[in-house]
Amino acid sequence: MYLGIDLGTSSIKTIVIDGAGKKISESSQPIKTSSPRAMWSEQNPLDWLEATEKTILSIPKKIRTEIKGIGLSGQMHGAVLLDNKDRLIRPAILWNDGRSHQECQELEKNFPELQPIIGNQIMPGFTSPKISWLKKNEKENFSKINKILLPKDYLRFAWCGDYSTDVSDASGTMWLDINKRSWSERAIAATEISIEQLPKVFESNEITGMISKSTSEKLDLPIVPVVAGAGDQAAGAIGSSVINVDDASLVLGTSGVIFIVTEGFLPNPMQGIHAFCHAMPNTWHQMAVILSAASAIDWCANLTGFDSPKEAYDAAEKKGHSDGVFFLPYLNGERTPHNNPYATSVFQGLKSTTDRAAIIHASMEGVAFALKDGFDALIDAGGKCDTITVIGGGSRSRYWGKIIANCLDKTLIYRDGSDVGPAKGAALLAQCGINKSKIETINEAAPIIEAIEPENNHVQKYSEKIDTWRKLYYATKKFN
Repeated sequence: MYLGIDLGTSSIKTIVIDGAGKKISESSQPIKTSSPRAMWSEQNPLDWLEATEKTILSIPKKIRTEIKGIGLSGQMHGAVLLDNKDRLIRPAILWNDGRSHQECQELEKNFPELQPIIGNQIMPGFTSPKISWLKKNEKENFSKINKILLPKDYLRFAWCGDYSTDVSDASGTMWLDINKRSWSERAIAATEISIEQLPKVFESNEITGMISKSTSEKLDLPIVPVVAGAGDQAAGAIGSSVINVDDASLVLGTSGVIFIVTEGFLPNPMQGIHAFCHAMPNTWHQMAVILSAASAIDWCANLTGFDSPKEAYDAAEKKGHSDGVFFLPYLNGERTPHNNPYATSVFQGLKSTTDRAAIIHASMEGVAFALKDGFDALIDAGGKCDTITVIGGGSRSRYWGKIIANCLDKTLIYRDGSDVGPAKGAALLAQCGINKSKIETINEAAPIIEAIEPENNHVQKYSEKIDTWRKLYYATKKFN
């Protein structure tokens, strides 16, 4: 059996699969995010460790004793800083933190030669500008940095004692030469750190170390190997069998991500597209990322007094329309295609007769419209796909799926176990690494539960509505 761990933004998920890829056990624990200042987003890595260990200990002991290996997945781009005694220097700065916008502009201006190497426009979510911000604003903390780790790799360090990461997660730091799949000394030097301060880079299915004896005893696990794993998007793609060129997925989680496997490294940074290494050797992918997806619906549901997101989704479906209300879902700024950390949310068209179901319906449409912006940027950058596999917590609402299918004019595929894609992908990578097998030979696509086809009349209706919605962003941008 193989243990897969996904360190998300709002929760930790763990699953255990058997040799046939069947899920044997699943558990989760919530984690909290703090925002001490506007545009800041931070978490305490010790909270990750505690929550993850709780999920492991909730797995029946008999299953734990049969685990052969561990794979890790996690939220990307976060900066975990350790001093020369391996102590945490400060809370981790997360992927949806927008404080480093100025540092991004400075890096882009001062080091234009980096763009062909890192393959992406430097955005506040990425790791390197966070370190530049620290150097300018927290000089003492910057001076203490001995190692910089990504979130999932802090768990690896805590359990194994080694500093390691994988190519897919490292792609989001802006220090990796994406085409060569190795650290770029030139990109590293731009943020005035050294390669010695970064972890060693592995392919996702390579073994990086073994859990320690003390970890084994604490968690009632055998002393087993840990593979490099993957960033959550690449791991989710592996778990959902999005592994061949032109395969695509849509992640509806805290953020919204459209992911397309590409033939080679195909950067197009000026449209806000991410071109990263996939979690398979000699494979790359493109991503369009919006920063608020299911989280935007949850926020609107809480704001309007629904007891749960499900109740909100059900009310919107019963309503069936937005009653003329438009919603910009930029609660934390936006990446693709605007790269604007100052973008804010807007409701337009509210009336005295507007009810909360209409507000939820408008929020579902607003996220779908933002995904359409990202999808169009992917297509302009050379991406291709016929169908899109949906994963993440937001996949539970099929009505939302209908809205998105009509906005993208693409068929959405729902597979069994879609809500645990990254954790399953991490477990599959562990299985591959330990058995020296290829992901293609063990990762049989999960059964299709449902396919949602676009409807011609609704495709046209939404095309016109999206045109109006886009004007709202540009009309209100000057107020950000």
